[in-house]
Amino acid sequence: MDNTTPEKIHCLIIGSGPAGYTAAIYAARANMKPILYTGKEPGGQLTITNDVENYPGYPDGIMGPEMMEHFRKQAERFGTEVRYEMIDKVDFSGDVKKIWSETGHEIHADSVIISTGASARWLGIESETKLMNKGVSACAVCDGFFFRGKEVIIVGAGDTAAEEATYLAKLCTKVHMLIRRDEMRASKIMQQRVFDAKNIEVYWNTETVEVLGEEEVIGAKVKNNKTGEESVIDASAFFVAIGHKPNTWIFEDYLDMDDAKYLITKPDTTNTNVEGVFASGDAQDNVYRQAVTAAGTGCMAALDAERYLAAKGII
Repeated sequence: MDNTTPEKIHCLIIGSGPAGYTAAIYAARANMKPILYTGKEPGGQLTITNDVENYPGYPDGIMGPEMMEHFRKQAERFGTEVRYEMIDKVDFSGDVKKIWSETGHEIHADSVIISTGASARWLGIESETKLMNKGVSACAVCDGFFFRGKEVIIVGAGDTAAEEATYLAKLCTKVHMLIRRDEMRASKIMQQRVFDAKNIEVYWNTETVEVLGEEEVIGAKVKNNKTGEESVIDASAFFVAIGHKPNTWIFEDYLDMDDAKYLITKPDTTNTNVEGVFASGDAQDNVYRQAVTAAGTGCMAALDAERYLAAKGII
């Protein structure tokens, strides 16, 4: 690819999860000739998800990577060009948006759709990685259903952890909630919901030493921070709910973000504070974080971008 002359395009999509590919489908059908850069994880978080049972249209469920392949093929069918590279620099200071790939290729885009997603925060222990998708999960809403009628463990102390613990309590016989300190960060109302649930047991001052199991989770070895005492909790799943980190760092100089670095969009739109730049998916959604809602905002972003380009007389 020629890195000496900037490439001029109508629509650049940064990111390749449900939001990015859905935006690409709509943008391509609107003759916007989109180019999509996948980033380092083509397909996004769903590529590390085994069974997806809550996405409409798949009555028997589907593997996450396979579903993302379907999304990609549909986007390419309508003319989207998919490039397996990272975007690592942008300049949104002018009417034409300037973007650079990791290989130094410069693109001048009339519109940009951001769908870079968010990455789950993990504990960083080896056994957690080994048992990923074998009972270790960062999404109780996505995967809790698979462990109904069983005992599970959840790690976290904020609102998300409290919400997911109470969600799991409706499905599981018992929820073991591990909290590193002697207090929760969650709001008072969310804490009360945890304490009111008869099948949630809270372990204060407790850290995970190891997730136990070979081919599936069978429990966890934990340690009390104050006494140093170690014990084993038997469970069929291990949920990590210590937050997500939006993949938005390259936009910090140009786009408005909240304190957690999620992109801020204008009400009822995907418009950012920069004209011609639109945000979709988990990069701007710290509430729902589901594949179906990400796809919905990807559709919205493409429609918003189409209207923007049409109003400018570009397409």
